[in-house]
Amino acid sequence: MKIAVIGTGYVGLVSGACFSEFGHTVVCVDKDASKIERLHDGIMPIYEPGLDTLVARNCGAGLLSFTTDLAGAVQGAEAVFIAVGTPSRRGDGHADLQYVFAAVEELADHIKSYTVIVTKSTVPVGTGAEISKRLKGKLADDLYSVASNPEFLREGAAIGDFMRPDRVVVGVDCDKAKAVMEELYRPLFINETPIVFTNRETAEVIKYAANAFLATKISFINEVADLCEKVGADVQMVSKGMGLDNRIGSKFLHAGPGFGGSCFPKDTRALVHSADTYGVPMQVVRSVVDVNEARKLAMADKVVSACGGSLSGKHVAVLGLTFKPNTDDMRESPSLDIIPALQKAGATIHAHDPKGMDEAKDMLDGVKFHEDPYGTMKGADALVIITEWNQFRALDFARVIDLMAAPVLIDLRNIYAAVDMTALGFTYTGIGR
Repeated sequence: MKIAVIGTGYVGLVSGACFSEFGHTVVCVDKDASKIERLHDGIMPIYEPGLDTLVARNCGAGLLSFTTDLAGAVQGAEAVFIAVGTPSRRGDGHADLQYVFAAVEELADHIKSYTVIVTKSTVPVGTGAEISKRLKGKLADDLYSVASNPEFLREGAAIGDFMRPDRVVVGVDCDKAKAVMEELYRPLFINETPIVFTNRETAEVIKYAANAFLATKISFINEVADLCEKVGADVQMVSKGMGLDNRIGSKFLHAGPGFGGSCFPKDTRALVHSADTYGVPMQVVRSVVDVNEARKLAMADKVVSACGGSLSGKHVAVLGLTFKPNTDDMRESPSLDIIPALQKAGATIHAHDPKGMDEAKDMLDGVKFHEDPYGTMKGADALVIITEWNQFRALDFARVIDLMAAPVLIDLRNIYAAVDMTALGFTYTGIGR
């Protein structure tokens, strides 16, 4: 099959590359000519393990290409995926759909044969219906269908998630569109991947509900961690005890500095707004949003407390800037709240991240960036771990202590054991322990 993907951001590029790996002919379109030129040169706009290899292989096989020419990309395509950004709208937190609707308007000028227009971007319930409404009168009814096919990709593991998904969700309004989507995902049938076909509205809600539930688990365990610190309990053992219950499961029960990234913050806010629009206030999800925002700032207070109540004139080393490991994504990372709060308290920040520093330099003022972890530590009064990159799990602590002015370690991801760090001579602060 031939398909087109509009948008070469995280979702569009990964989806397009993976569909080409299935054997489909894929053309990815973007208005950013410089990005397309870099893709032609094999330069990825994002860091995702294995993506550069996947793109190179399928470009070499003639299955994947990149262009700024929407008309050419759409010609002969049986499905066109819209994978543009839907950021939070300023003021109310609702998903900003201007890029989705702009893509739809432009598509209407170029579709000449039956095409399934698929929203791959995360969009609020009712978006598919609105797209159909906007196309009414611009395209003959027999030239298109509108479908919803939300993505469930974890940054850092996106290729595996696409090729071996837990499930595929597809919202359609007719059998003809369903047949096209079945053919697109036929390579997954051999793995007996559950493919859930439903109407568009249900598919749109599934995406938001899934992300909101995972975010709820994170905020829940973070509040439990606060209780554990007060009563002398260990949140890691609490998480283990909870997670062994198969009704709950162990995933997303890791206490830390709060969730960030391109999905959970944006999607929880958008779900709250959508529910309010329909007169269905979602108090649980609203609390999740509030708890997470407060959580990030509370981590800065934890650092101040670990440093004796004052950071005035102190040098703080920070390891990890991205919202999670194995990505260069800084969107809504806890570091973007924690570091400015530490600076406001009087600290000078020296930081390192394996992949996120180029983006971080545009988002964090006054930070001194270093090319390796140990460069941050010379003369440091405290070391803070914000992101649990594997590179930080086996530090040479004899070297760390030798470099630091004071052996104070604040581990916001609990990647080290308190007893081990104390034995090495550190004043150790973890989460919920």
